[in-house]
Amino acid sequence: MEAILLAGGLGTRLRSVVSDRPKPLADVNGKPFLWYLVKSLREQGITDMIFAVGYMAEQIEDYFGDGSAFGIHAAYAVEKELLGTAGAIRNAAAKGEGEEFLILNADTYYRMDYQKLRDLAAREQSDMALVLRRVPDIRRYGEAKLIGGRLTSFNEKTGEERPGTINGGVYLMRRRLIEEIPAGKVSLENAMIPHWLGEGKKIAGMVNDGYFIDIGVPEDYRRFCRDAADGKAG
Repeated sequence: MEAILLAGGLGTRLRSVVSDRPKPLADVNGKPFLWYLVKSLREQGITDMIFAVGYMAEQIEDYFGDGSAFGIHAAYAVEKELLGTAGAIRNAAAKGEGEEFLILNADTYYRMDYQKLRDLAAREQSDMALVLRRVPDIRRYGEAKLIGGRLTSFNEKTGEERPGTINGGVYLMRRRLIEEIPAGKVSLENAMIPHWLGEGKKIAGMVNDGYFIDIGVPEDYRRFCRDAADGKAG
């Protein structure tokens, strides 16, 4: 299984504290944030990684090189213009050789057993499986719902203040499904997943309660720095 790490965003909300490098390379106690994510993948036996890069792409490639210094094999899919989540996945999968890909946001750390997602997709005979996470208040997000191991709704907006499950941003996708993504700029969350659900495609899902953080804003970036120093992030 190959991993695609989505690292092409502009990181505008973090620019006040991280302005000289792409967001995934934000310094966390002497190591770039992306180092922690790569380490977590490698520790679970995932060593073939495709970095989907755009903004300041050369810095990520300069740091990881061919990956041998980090115990991985690294490839790079460069976006000349922003392609959106689905577009970036389609572009990156062309650099891979396998039939299934684990896809992660390179500015998010979510502790989990990735093999469980692979097992779920096999058990449900699905071309896609995704991870949901629980939140105490879904008003800020689009709610995602499961019945058993199958996704039944995604990104549903609600004004209700209540706990629920939302998209966790970790996906397993088979190549044959990725090949259905149109060329150009396409959103996975707002376009392709709703489209596939509407077509009746079977998308598997599971809820994971592991440590989660997105370093997109300064306060969460600083929190990850503290958590990593305390050993909470591996």
